[in-house]
Amino acid sequence: MIKVAIIGSGNIGTDLMIKIIRTSDVLEMGCFVGIDVASDGLARAQRMGVETCATGIDGLIEMPIWKEIDVVFDATSAKAHLYNFGKIKAFPGKKVVDLTPAAIGPFVVPAVSFDDDLRSKLNLDFDLALDLNLNMVTCGGQATIPIVAAVSRVAKVHYGEIVASIASKSAGPGTRANIDAFTETTSEAIEKVRGATKGKAIIILNPAEPPLVMRDTVFTLSEQADREEIRESIHGMVAEVQKYVPGYTLHQDVQFDDIPEDEPVFIEGVGFKSGLKTTVLLQVIGAGHYLPEYAGNLDIMTSAAMAVGEKLIAISTKK
Repeated sequence: MIKVAIIGSGNIGTDLMIKIIRTSDVLEMGCFVGIDVASDGLARAQRMGVETCATGIDGLIEMPIWKEIDVVFDATSAKAHLYNFGKIKAFPGKKVVDLTPAAIGPFVVPAVSFDDDLRSKLNLDFDLALDLNLNMVTCGGQATIPIVAAVSRVAKVHYGEIVASIASKSAGPGTRANIDAFTETTSEAIEKVRGATKGKAIIILNPAEPPLVMRDTVFTLSEQADREEIRESIHGMVAEVQKYVPGYTLHQDVQFDDIPEDEPVFIEGVGFKSGLKTTVLLQVIGAGHYLPEYAGNLDIMTSAAMAVGEKLIAISTKK
């Protein structure tokens, strides 16, 4: 078992802590860190027997347990992560899995980043064993980047657009503070990880009552290709994501539309393009480790982060 610390006692950090305690065979909670002594996350950690710290990264570094921590999960905010990583990188050998949109390190999406053939095809240049800071993009990115990557391994994608709709109740203060960074980071990741020439991301905080599950719509405009091959690639990718996020499913069948050469669409930064439009509708039902099932956005983010943490341990064990 490898000891880990989680910084950020909000919804994402708390969900990740519970997930690690209940489901991981290789990760062990060493310390749960926050800055609000009255937070539910810190109180829950204490009830679950996890060592806690209410003075942030500075307090964690001063604790005896710090020497035993191998991986730090940061579930704070993009701005806070800059400060936190500045402190952590002074200690050689400690890995950071960044669940904020700070994007200091390379983007990592398990279903894509752990596939050597796909990494080669999409020219993803990073090393899980060497990079000290790995960024988990965003919940919307984790849900949708695999789909555009699935299209990209069949045909060149000119444009990828995602619309992520999450229940307003599932978005804590940290998520709300990161909204602008969410769109910027996810758009960038669409281009860097998915293989799309141009990317765009939109997030919707759905105030509906009762809360609705996470829904994501993915649009791609690619070169013409065999539709069944694209469909099979997408279904195969969904199966890969389900290995670590069981509640990840297609909400409807994959849809295709032709964009004829005599009626091309204009893409900012790319120009006029024709080809094949692919539409994929997804939903993510949460595991209910902290918030109820409607919080699929928490589940896909924390499940992906835990998968990365376990992969880091597997790599270090092989050395």
